Amino acid sequence: RGEFKIGGKEVFRSKTINKNLNPVWEEKVSLLVDSLREPLYVKVFDYDFGLQDDFMGSAYLYLESLEHQRNLDVTLDLEDPQYPDHDLGTLDLAVTLSPKEGDFREATMLLRRSWKRSNKQLHSSMRLSDVHRKAQLWRGIVSISLIEARDLQPMDANGFSDPYVKFRLGHQKYKSKTIPKTLNPQWREQFDFHLYEEQGGFIDITVWDKDAGKKDDFMGRCSIDLSPLSKEHTHKLDVPLEEGEGMLVLLVTLTGAAAVSISDLSVNILDDPHERHQILQRYSVLRSFHNLKDVGMVQVKVIRAERLMAADVTGKSDPFCVVELSNDRLQTHTVYKNLNPEWNKVFTFNVKDIHSVLEVTVYDEDRDRSADFLGKVAIPLLNIQNGERKAYALKSKELTGPTKGVIFLEIDVIFNAVKAGLRTLIPIEQKYIEDEPRVSKQLLLQNFNRVRRCILFLINAGCYINSCFEWHSPQRSICAFLLFVLVVWNFELYMIPLALLLPLAWNYILVASGKDTRQDVVSDLLEDEDEDYDKDDKDPERKGFINKLYAIQDVCISVQNALDEVASYGERIKNTFNWTVPFLSWLAIVALCVATVLIYYIPLRYIVLAWGVNKFTKKLRDPYNIDNNQLLDFLSRVPSDIQVVGTHTHSPRTLELLLLLLLKG
Repeated sequence: RGEFKIGGKEVFRSKTINKNLNPVWEEKVSLLVDSLREPLYVKVFDYDFGLQDDFMGSAYLYLESLEHQRNLDVTLDLEDPQYPDHDLGTLDLAVTLSPKEGDFREATMLLRRSWKRSNKQLHSSMRLSDVHRKAQLWRGIVSISLIEARDLQPMDANGFSDPYVKFRLGHQKYKSKTIPKTLNPQWREQFDFHLYEEQGGFIDITVWDKDAGKKDDFMGRCSIDLSPLSKEHTHKLDVPLEEGEGMLVLLVTLTGAAAVSISDLSVNILDDPHERHQILQRYSVLRSFHNLKDVGMVQVKVIRAERLMAADVTGKSDPFCVVELSNDRLQTHTVYKNLNPEWNKVFTFNVKDIHSVLEVTVYDEDRDRSADFLGKVAIPLLNIQNGERKAYALKSKELTGPTKGVIFLEIDVIFNAVKAGLRTLIPIEQKYIEDEPRVSKQLLLQNFNRVRRCILFLINAGCYINSCFEWHSPQRSICAFLLFVLVVWNFELYMIPLALLLPLAWNYILVASGKDTRQDVVSDLLEDEDEDYDKDDKDPERKGFINKLYAIQDVCISVQNALDEVASYGERIKNTFNWTVPFLSWLAIVALCVATVLIYYIPLRYIVLAWGVNKFTKKLRDPYNIDNNQLLDFLSRVPSDIQVVGTHTHSPRTLELLLLLLLKG
């Protein structure tokens, strides 16, 4: 992007051109100049989201040397005052110098008429879908399956290594899991990168040995040139490592572009009845088994925000908005010095997993340092009500409490329910960029309390059953005894999934009748959040404890994550049966009904035999198959209680009342 200054005052800032060393802006601006003695100073920067922009060069345009009333093509050589000998490229400008007394209004009218005429011709000659297609941000997707490595170099004293792999394509990065104590690791991980150029590009790959407590050891590198690979075809690549030993085995597939774009409100394909009908046809039930990865599409209108937090000393902010869906991340332009910005942008995403959560975050732009956080909302795709313009109260980074301001969004999601159900049974897509885990006493205590709640539920259930044996209530014990005799005497295996249908049906009746107990989880976790804060870093008396805590950081993080994993799966099972996500509960009902029918009509020995044959022959039929557990993949889509709190939306008035209640409590 470029910045233009006269007399030290910024008079214009160009838009940012992404991923390009030969950008074409085609922007027009009229500047009022008080004196021709002041040159026009131009600076070019490389925009880095969240970081300080990199200086790429500057130049002066001396206005006194320009002829009046004449269009001139000017080429400025960019320079760095600290390194005057470096060649930093050139900047081409078309400049016209006109006196102030010229008919500026007439020129502006001509410009507007010209723009309207060209815009009208554009829309008459192109359909909305074509305009939308031109706004797409990347050209395709490269799917990579990291299968295994062979004959790696031993880096540890025990003669083995603990290898992991890093991938990089442009600014995109991915890090594999670590396989301990092996020279022939098998990862079987799959992930996607976006392709921004037609010719592909190079994927840089490095292999590392994980060492706890010290710097990881470099084991080798390699790169993959995507340009010779044909599209819509899976390529098996055996890539030898340079500067090391061994090779990597990869599967690489190049596919067409996903429907990811940014446009203005005027370019909105879902508002066009013909285009909307075509999209509905694309995701109709009749096309359920065509391109299973294309589950649906979501369109997000980012309208405006109100009453944002003032992040600058002037009492204002420079807000911009970032919209994220899984690994797709887009952002609006910046509205300077405004607490009530209007963006009026339309974001379109391809839906690969209907259980994804749409995250919308508002930041304050700072030129000299990373952007300041202003607020965030998280909206599960299954909770979206199509076409409803809604004000969402902004929350904190952890989504545990409100912050200042609201954002107005209008969201539409269209998807195929059959594809969404089938995709539920495959591994969930991992985010490329995630915060490094840190030791937190508050998080450790929170995870412990979640595990304790799950264990207490099991203990209470056991006590209830034991009370039937102890005859604490004769009526209940008699009923339990008769039920036990009846079930055991007539037991069939199909009764197991049938029995699991009963709590689903019971909780559905409670939800439908308005007796919803799911909100109790939200209030409980909000109370836990307010009870304890991690103040160890602020308490000087605990410095010794903090030092010891960081000395065993890896152990603490492992325990913390294990508690989170156990608590999450316990809560996910519970939330499946209490209709936290109705789509998943309906999917569970369908699966349990199918299981009931199959077990009823097919003898158990045949089912077990088919399962065993499938398990024993899977490796023979597909050597590069990525193994997974469908039940765990299903549960990974069900939100845990902490995720329910994060995606629970309140109106601004409700949040104010909630805060008052918490303060009074």
